[in-house]
Amino acid sequence: MLIRKPLLLLALAVCLAASVHARPDRSAKKHKAANASHKVATKPAKKSAKPITRKTVPKAQAAAPADFSNVISEASASNMVAPTLASTVSDSGPEPLLNRVFQSIEQNRLDQALQLTDALLNQYPNFRLGHLIRGDLLLARTKPISSFGGGSAGATDKVADLREEAVARLRAYRSKPPANYVPRYLLQMQPDQKHAIVVDTQKSRLYVYANNNGRPQFVADYYISQGKLGANKFSEGDKKTPIGVYHVISSLPRQKLPDLYGSGAFPINYPNEWDKQQGRKGHGIWLHGTPSDTFSRPPKASDGCVVLANRDLDVIAKNLQIGLTPVIISNSVEWLSLDDWNKERNALNKTIEAWRSDWESRDSERFLQHYSRKFAAGEQNFEQFAEQKRKINASKEWIKVRVANLSVFRHPGKEELIVVTFEQQYRSNNLHNTMKKRQYWKREDGKWKIIYEGAA
Repeated sequence: MLIRKPLLLLALAVCLAASVHARPDRSAKKHKAANASHKVATKPAKKSAKPITRKTVPKAQAAAPADFSNVISEASASNMVAPTLASTVSDSGPEPLLNRVFQSIEQNRLDQALQLTDALLNQYPNFRLGHLIRGDLLLARTKPISSFGGGSAGATDKVADLREEAVARLRAYRSKPPANYVPRYLLQMQPDQKHAIVVDTQKSRLYVYANNNGRPQFVADYYISQGKLGANKFSEGDKKTPIGVYHVISSLPRQKLPDLYGSGAFPINYPNEWDKQQGRKGHGIWLHGTPSDTFSRPPKASDGCVVLANRDLDVIAKNLQIGLTPVIISNSVEWLSLDDWNKERNALNKTIEAWRSDWESRDSERFLQHYSRKFAAGEQNFEQFAEQKRKINASKEWIKVRVANLSVFRHPGKEELIVVTFEQQYRSNNLHNTMKKRQYWKREDGKWKIIYEGAA
């Protein structure tokens, strides 16, 4: 049977090329790559990976617009250079087959594309994007089609959502970070933190890193959905996903949840101490799954939560530690080479060590130089805090401070901010105590200063 060229599918292929094969930006060493209703794609467990050591990273691309004519004209007007793909280990899930389907469409091998789509649906029967592509391929056997989802009557919003999902999945699959880079945020993991989660809302992607003696080691990545109105949550009900450094604080099993949340949910501590200082409101930000009849959701589909496919969540859940696993949500992940990562981590560790040593010195003014004049903790401002420390230090004959189980995570927002958590063992001539402490350090005039300090 003669198969005519399906205009829309080729248009989508060009669209994807525009979104995925953008010229890599090699000018900088760092590059920038969320509440309660949620859903996403599902993948089996990923193989473990080599540590990521990355030298340059393509800048994340904005999602392609829905108007295919605009997308095609933009793609034609620019010089598209395909980035070199890094070796990866996360090639389970629908992305590899989906990529082959679109490669076949780009090459106008529609019979092959249909066979691959059938294989995709055999593996993922509820994958709505796969069904839509199959419908277009079948329709193309009888007549040219002029729009994505030409075989689907009505439902233009749903078709647009599926198109955005296709772009997000393939863009992330075809432009993975280079092999020798790590997320800038994971500067130091404490020994008992087995894994860390980094979310890139712009790419609709969640990355899992293992703790390799304090250094992050890439394990796998997954497609996710975020808030309907994007990222950078500020107020209750704004349908946005928060940006920041968070931790998993509890586990809610499937049996205690409505079907909306799929195979389970893991609340995170939004709003954290920094969010509260900045006046950010809201609650109920979770990592969770999709309804039982849903394979995946569009990139922007939740009320602020980060949503994974049920199978993906089930795999990740085995590695989540309540109260320990960091979840860092960024609008666009920044990546560092291991050399630059080591330099930044070592510099920050020296800064933290200087703070500890200056406390032991009982020289109050030297110690207080580590604190911002904008410092605030509870009802206490800098002046009140400084007065208290001067009185305490004057009463001491000696002080010993030990810092253990240190974690250092860089905040992914606009602020130059790091989140430092540790076990503090304090001893003096008249007091011994141990506490888990959290500090927020902010860069002011080129120097790191503590802007918040309290129990973790």
